Amino acid sequence: MRTLHRVLSVAIAAAVLSTPVVAEELTGTLKKIKDTGTITLGHRDSSIPFSYYGDNSRQPIGYSHDLQLKVVEALKQELGMPDLKVRYNLVTSQTRIPLVQNGTVDLECGSTTNNIERQQQVDFSVGIFEVGTRLLAKKSSGINDFDDLSGKNVVTTAGTTSERLLKAMNAEKKMGMNVISAKDHGESFLMLESNRAVAFMMDDALLAGEMAKAKKPDDWAVVGTPQSFEIYGCMLRKGDEGFKKVVDKAISDTFASGEINDIYAKWFQQPIPPKGLNLNFPMSDELKKLIANPTDKSAEQI
Repeated sequence: MRTLHRVLSVAIAAAVLSTPVVAEELTGTLKKIKDTGTITLGHRDSSIPFSYYGDNSRQPIGYSHDLQLKVVEALKQELGMPDLKVRYNLVTSQTRIPLVQNGTVDLECGSTTNNIERQQQVDFSVGIFEVGTRLLAKKSSGINDFDDLSGKNVVTTAGTTSERLLKAMNAEKKMGMNVISAKDHGESFLMLESNRAVAFMMDDALLAGEMAKAKKPDDWAVVGTPQSFEIYGCMLRKGDEGFKKVVDKAISDTFASGEINDIYAKWFQQPIPPKGLNLNFPMSDELKKLIANPTDKSAEQI
């Protein structure tokens, strides 16, 4: 009887271990998604080609958005929710962190730089892109590097690391620039295109995206010595380890499978909306390294 009892005990224990217990283990964002049947994705409207509106449908598209949808597919599998609904919530450079923190947005994948300061407020996924902060200027403007900006109007987007870097440079070097902080990248480029600024400082890949929607793309060039190298990540609420694990795995699996190469080519080396222009932006060595060795560290920490 003891032997039978032991066998039954082992069998019961094995059955318990093999029974899905996801529902009772869920916490944080995973529990919220399971309970509501919905995930809310934060996105941008003009961060070409990362996260933006390609037409009038108000449906986000882009490189970062494609990776965000990979996370959604992983969540459907992880939670056993093939009918998981997706809700979209527009964010800006200034609202993206508060909306993640207060629970309005569950995951934001756009063009958000992972840095030490922001890590105090939110958590980041493994990096999804690496950029350098440079300038967009007219080829005929005579602006070739940051030293050419003294006494000039220069635009950047409010709430970005480029804004902080540009203002610090202006103060430290006493350059006398008039730093204009526009509400989003679209407005920044409009100020540049309408000659209210001689240069637009931002991440080089985003500047290439702004060129794609210019009236005359060939009139513009991305110039200047990079003032920083930055890694983009997807933002999620701080301390939500279960959700972060699913997000990181979904992105890392996309890297490991090689599918990231197709996603990259789709947005950076082929014609894209809204004007069907090709950014002709080859994958950098820095991004190749990031894909080969995923990390959730910022560029400052590597």
